[in-house]
This record gives sequence, C-alpha cells and structure tokens, in this order.
Amino acid sequence: MNNQGDQRHQQGFSQLLGSWEKRSTDNADLIATTIAIHEPDQIKLQALAELYQLPEGEITGHLLRHALKALETEMPYIPGSKVIRIEEGDEIYEDIGPLPRYLEAQKQLRNKVGV
Repeated sequence: MNNQGDQRHQQGFSQLLGSWEKRSTDNADLIATTIAIHEPDQIKLQALAELYQLPEGEITGHLLRHALKALETEMPYIPGSKVIRIEEGDEIYEDIGPLPRYLEAQKQLRNKVGV
C-alpha cells in the first residue's frame, strides 16, 4: 500500500478511536433506570435507536440530559427582597424562584448517595 493509503487508514483509526473515546466519556456516568413514557414517544426513541444504531437507553439518557439542561436554563429568576451582593453598583437580589430550591434538592440527593 502506498504512503497516501497508509495515512488514510491511520486517520480512519484515529477518528474511530476519537469517536469511541468521546462515547465512553459521554456514557461514563449512565445508570439504568425504569421510566414510564407515552407510547408515541417510545416509538420515536426506537426509531432514533434504529437510525443511529445505538442502544435505546443511551439515546434516552442523552435526550433526557439535554432536556434537563434546557429546563434549568429556563427556570425563572424571581427576585426576592434581600440584597445578596452589589455588582458594578447594581443591587443583586436573592432568587426566590424554583432554581435555588432545585439546586438545594440536588445537593442533598448527591450527599445522600455520596456523590
């Protein structure tokens, strides 16, 4: 095989190894769980699993992760009456919306399971 062919094979393996490394990292903290979902959503998950030739649970886990991140960014900031700091001359009020309670619940659950 010529030098150019060798380079293509090396590049192909490099890409494959990179893909495996990324997938391994992305899936390192996946855990199995049971959830109830609507039948049309189950069909969509199965279709995605077939399309991308990935396990359905892996697809579900990644979709749920992205959905939770999006949900967290959309939780409203609701200013309370207490000033917690001053930034560039502006008073920043405590957040009395759902996000602080949500983050505290996460913290307590992490402590409970030792994460």
